[in-house]
Amino acid sequence: MTEPTKYALVTGGSRGIGREICLKLARSGYYVLINYRSNADEAQRTLEGVRAAGGDGETLRFDVAAGEETAAAIAAWQERHKGAVIEVVVNNAGIRSDTLMMWMEPQQWHSVVDTGLGGFYNVTRPLLKDMLVKRFGRIVNIVSLSGIKGLPGQTNYSAAKGGVIAATKALAQEVAKKGVTVNAIAPGFVRTDMTADLDEAELKKQIPAGRFCEAEEVADLAMFLISDKASYITGEVISINGGLYT
Repeated sequence: MTEPTKYALVTGGSRGIGREICLKLARSGYYVLINYRSNADEAQRTLEGVRAAGGDGETLRFDVAAGEETAAAIAAWQERHKGAVIEVVVNNAGIRSDTLMMWMEPQQWHSVVDTGLGGFYNVTRPLLKDMLVKRFGRIVNIVSLSGIKGLPGQTNYSAAKGGVIAATKALAQEVAKKGVTVNAIAPGFVRTDMTADLDEAELKKQIPAGRFCEAEEVADLAMFLISDKASYITGEVISINGGLYT
């Protein structure tokens, strides 16, 4: 008898941390939905990597910051896959637009908060009911050191990630009895496209471990939280920052 297909959705799955999580999900037997907003080529590369890893999946284009667009994309997928349940959601999509608050334009505030915090709501809410009915689900939110301690020049990013941290703790309490866990991972500096503009050599001096994190290390932690071994862990924010902030 063939095992039923397990489905996982990773937002911002085309590059960086999202891509690494997609690859590891594929190796663990998940059919992976790779969400992206604009870079179809990179999303396709992730899908090729998923297939090379022995798994399968598809790309799913929508902007997590746009509620109606996100809801329509998810509903259309569910219509095409009757009876399928997306049991794992990794809310990874996020953008930076760093500047001091006194210079921050409204668009810089709203785009970052709408993507990071609004995206969590827009993606998670329409998928919750199926998880609760199935009595199983894993929600992993990729947040940031910025959301825990705040970083100057990142008031918008810190607000978005801090909001998701608070939402993680609240939602975890709402759904725990139904076998759904909700956790957050708070990386420090990770070597990805998003941090390519930072002075790595200078920043490494502040990190006790003496290096940036690799995206694969974040993905390994995500996979543990998704696994059955973490079924009693929920509402947690787990830092992975090389000792930068404890």
